[in-house]
Amino acid sequence: MTDPELLQSLDYILNRSNESAIDVLAEAVVRRRRNLSVFNVMGGMPDPQGMAKQITERVNAGIEGGIENMRQSIRKMIVNIIRENAPQLSDKQIDELCEAWLPETGSGKIVQSRVPDDMLLSMIEQFISFSHGTMHESVDQNLREEIGAWPQRYWDVFPPVVQQIISDYLKEKISKADFSSRLKLALGL
Repeated sequence: MTDPELLQSLDYILNRSNESAIDVLAEAVVRRRRNLSVFNVMGGMPDPQGMAKQITERVNAGIEGGIENMRQSIRKMIVNIIRENAPQLSDKQIDELCEAWLPETGSGKIVQSRVPDDMLLSMIEQFISFSHGTMHESVDQNLREEIGAWPQRYWDVFPPVVQQIISDYLKEKISKADFSSRLKLALGL
């Protein structure tokens, strides 16, 4: 016998246990034999790690399916709202808005931009300043020398939802406070 746990148990039973401990050990042996016979009938000992893995896989599959179902439901609601309030938009434009408002990844942001947030905010501020006619001529000139037709290039970089927020602000459909809060929401700031 080289099993150290078995040797310790036998040492305890044979050399150190009293009568009440022997009764407890005897009951434990009876219970263990009963469990072993039940497990043999069921096809063997349970595998707690395997069972945990199976449960985790089932839960994850349910969660992922639930999230995807929820995402599809939200997308349908967004499409319905857009069609109701902006029937002139094409299916492609509606798809772009849905992708901007309901990104594939769960980053918490509405807008998924390739441009870092701080740079995007700076670009938006410059675009607004230019559009309102408050940009210094030297800043405009420097941007044109570096980038060319920068207002159009900036506009093309802005995600559709940001374009819509800027457009609403420039057309005075929303206040400066609304513009700021919608922009922060869209950018996840």
